[in-house]
Amino acid sequence: MSVLAAIRETDRHLTKRLAASASPGLHRTLSAVEETAEGTKLWCGAAAVMAWLGGRRGRKAAAAGLAAVTLAQLVSNGVCKQLADRPRPPKQWFPHDETEDRPSSSSFPSGHTAAAVAFTAAVAPAWPLAGSLCTVPAALVAVERVQSGAHYPSDVAAGAAIGLASAWFTRRAPHLILRHWL
Repeated sequence: MSVLAAIRETDRHLTKRLAASASPGLHRTLSAVEETAEGTKLWCGAAAVMAWLGGRRGRKAAAAGLAAVTLAQLVSNGVCKQLADRPRPPKQWFPHDETEDRPSSSSFPSGHTAAAVAFTAAVAPAWPLAGSLCTVPAALVAVERVQSGAHYPSDVAAGAAIGLASAWFTRRAPHLILRHWL
C-alpha cells in the first residue's frame, strides 16, 4: 500500500469515527467554537484583549499572533487551497446536518486550523500564559473541522504545520531581514 493510500484510509477511518462518536454536548460546544473562530474573529478578539490588558507584553503578543494569522491565511487559503483540489469528506459519513453549510473550496488544508495554530504558536513565546490559554480553543477548532465534516484529519495536520511555520517565520523574519539586508 502506498503512503498516499495509507493516509487516505487513515483519514477515512478517523473522520468516520470522530463523526460518529461526538455527543450532542460536544457537538454544540464545537459548533460554538467554530462560529467564534469563523473569519478569525476569535483570534482578533483575543489579540484585542491581550493588547488592552497585557501592557507592552500583551501588545507584542497580539501583534505577533495577528501577523502569524495573516501569513497562515495567505499560505493556506491563498496558495495551498488554490493548488490542491481535494473534495470535502462525503456528507453521508456524518449523522448531522452541518455538512450542508460547509465551504465549497478545497478541503486541503484547513485554514481555520492554520490560523488557530499560527496565533497560538506566535503568542506563546511573547506571553506564555496567554499562549497556553489559547491552546484550548485552538485544539477545539482542529477537532471541530473534522467532526463537522469540513476536513479530513490530514487537512487539519497540514493546517497545523502551516500555522507553526507561519508563527516561526513571523518571529524570525525581522532577524532574517536585518541579517541579510544590513
